[in-house]
Amino acid sequence: MTQAAKLLYTASTHTSGGRHDGISRSSDGRLDVKLSPPGGTGIGTNPEQLFAAGWSACFEGAMEIAARKRKIELPRKCAIDAEIDLVLDEGAYSLSARLNVSLPGLDREIARGIVDEAHQTCPYSKAVRGNIDVTVALI
Repeated sequence: MTQAAKLLYTASTHTSGGRHDGISRSSDGRLDVKLSPPGGTGIGTNPEQLFAAGWSACFEGAMEIAARKRKIELPRKCAIDAEIDLVLDEGAYSLSARLNVSLPGLDREIARGIVDEAHQTCPYSKAVRGNIDVTVALI
């Protein structure tokens, strides 16, 4: 972090048991989830679902900022369908992602500009850039 950077928030969780019948709890108690492997029979969620939820929520916030700069209000029914793939390739695990963004009622060119700017500024998008395959589609 640079000297000018200002720490806004630190998320703190405690996880035990991993993705196989584990649990994850936040330090403030607001998150308390059971974990299970993707496609498994467990009753919990999995890290890929949590990542998809976090990224899509953050991405929508980045779109709101991009829209405000253009003096545009995002449609009330805007939505993001995030898909996170857990991939096994030659014995190594990796992720890939798709963000399918719906901005009904907005001019397609304006919507594309908002989505593109959000993808450049969203902290999650920045964190994965160059590390995983990502497709951001305006649907």
